[in-house]
Amino acid sequence: MGERKADIWCPRCKWRPRPESRWMCTPSCGTVWHTFWTRGVCPGCAVKWPHTQCLACHEFSPHEAWYHYRDPQPGEEVSDPASLEAE
Repeated sequence: MGERKADIWCPRCKWRPRPESRWMCTPSCGTVWHTFWTRGVCPGCAVKWPHTQCLACHEFSPHEAWYHYRDPQPGEEVSDPASLEAE
């Protein structure tokens, strides 16, 4: 099945990161980047951050808790290549 697109927001205050939002890898390497472009992995030192601090409410939450997936609506196609091979 293809990867579903997630809506991303803080699980505590519902703030949504913008494209220009940035986080810093501290106390590790100091790289500044958009943590949701790499699913919490620092591109400078490859540390995977298990928690992410909200830039609005400043609370920490598990990184994966920021990803919110909605259920497909009736009539929406969900691609599943395996189902096409069996026919």
